Amino acid sequence: MLEGWFLWFILFWVVVLVTLMGIGGFFMFRKFLKSMPKEDGKSDLDWQDYYVDKTIHLWNEEQKGLLNELVSPVPELFRPVAKQKIAGKIGQLALEEEATSITRELLIRGYIIATPKRDHKFLRKKLAELNIDVIPYNKYFALSEDKKASTL
Repeated sequence: MLEGWFLWFILFWVVVLVTLMGIGGFFMFRKFLKSMPKEDGKSDLDWQDYYVDKTIHLWNEEQKGLLNELVSPVPELFRPVAKQKIAGKIGQLALEEEATSITRELLIRGYIIATPKRDHKFLRKKLAELNIDVIPYNKYFALSEDKKASTL
């Protein structure tokens, strides 16, 4: 029979492993749901990739640098996924407006709309650090909030 410190050591690792597998399973399930086809036959990830592929030629180095700067508060592990999601939303807006290039205004607007409501305070802080006036974009923060509230 297990006794003493070794028993507690084993129990500790059982709890840690079950917790980590639960967290990993949660994120895998979310990714699985995003990859499920919708009524139109494409998943959210398919549409995201479509918008990025259709607008990749509209991006210039300055705008790519600004996007990289804006996503810098995101933890490094999640940064590529966040950039892809945000670039997809910016691409969608660019296609809807028939833009000839990704402008700073379009990039910031798409970034705000693609960002979840819970992260808006970090986004506002980052925009302030970059000396970007947030006042013209306040309506997009509200649009993002409405979008997120309607999906609950």
